[in-house]
Amino acid sequence: MSDSEKQLSQEESNKRSWLQAHKPLVYAKVMKYADKIKNGESIAILQFQYDYRCNFKCQHCCITRIKEKERFFTLDDVKELSRQADEMGLAHLVITGGEPLTFPDFDQLVEAIDPSKFYLTSDTNGWNLDAERARHLKSIGVDKIQLSLDSSSAAEHDEFRRKPGSYDRAVRAIDASLDAGLNIILATVVTKQSIRSKEFIDLLEFAKGKGVGVFVTFAKPVGAWEGNFDVLANKDDLAYERELEKKYNIFTHMTPAYGLELGCIAVKRMVSITKYGDVMPCPYLHMSLGNFFQEPLKDIIERGLKIKHFAEYNDTCLVALEREFIDKYVTKTYGKDLPVPYTEVFGDEDMIK
Repeated sequence: MSDSEKQLSQEESNKRSWLQAHKPLVYAKVMKYADKIKNGESIAILQFQYDYRCNFKCQHCCITRIKEKERFFTLDDVKELSRQADEMGLAHLVITGGEPLTFPDFDQLVEAIDPSKFYLTSDTNGWNLDAERARHLKSIGVDKIQLSLDSSSAAEHDEFRRKPGSYDRAVRAIDASLDAGLNIILATVVTKQSIRSKEFIDLLEFAKGKGVGVFVTFAKPVGAWEGNFDVLANKDDLAYERELEKKYNIFTHMTPAYGLELGCIAVKRMVSITKYGDVMPCPYLHMSLGNFFQEPLKDIIERGLKIKHFAEYNDTCLVALEREFIDKYVTKTYGKDLPVPYTEVFGDEDMIK
């Protein structure tokens, strides 16, 4: 057993055991993660924005200005994406949007991805996730639900999501997912104003009572919040969140996983693929590294790893907590059709020679 395997938490070991038993093809890829990182390769989660239809109008929506294009993903394109990603040794795909559970071809999408080859997560706001739907998702190969919940107060959550009744539907979705045997985590957005609030602790206590983890996303000044720097947390707030991790089952995208500490995971541990084929470093960095319909995914990701901000280790979130990075690079995307080509954001000095 390697040193990294010895250091795995019991939870991580349980996850690997489950994968080995239920998804051996995925397990085989996960077991190569450490070597791939040592070799400078990506082990990216594919955050796949298959469609942008949605039944909510959330305050912080980050895809409000993604430019519509004539060419967009078909199910045949999805099959090719799956083939290339599997060939690259990538093992985790997240279906997002939009609101995936409003997609009329959701089942066909899952089939095209091929759940045997990927650990498959679906984002959702929970509105359409009742007991029957949860059992169905489990039956077709969905492994995990990432459910948006931003407060333990129904009024506050509904206001943030701009959808009366959304809190009650989200709570129903939690119970339905647990009963169906789906892995489920809650995804919540925190701002400078909310991270140290009693309301945030109340949400963590609620999740603890339900026995589910909480994925914490720090507010970013993009999308509907473009230029809203008042909501940005700082490194002290991140340190506070990391202290909370000792008491609650909460984590950020910077929390070590698979026995690997990668810091900011843009490109090396996540890429975001738009409905129109553009591959972005993460869902909030609206910069296109290339288009899947024009060149192989492998070439695009390798290009992203030549940008030093993504290739090098950063112990923070560049687009949420690094004001210097935001001012120098993120603001170059403001007021433009998104995503902008990476060449309009980064210069020669930002590239690994």
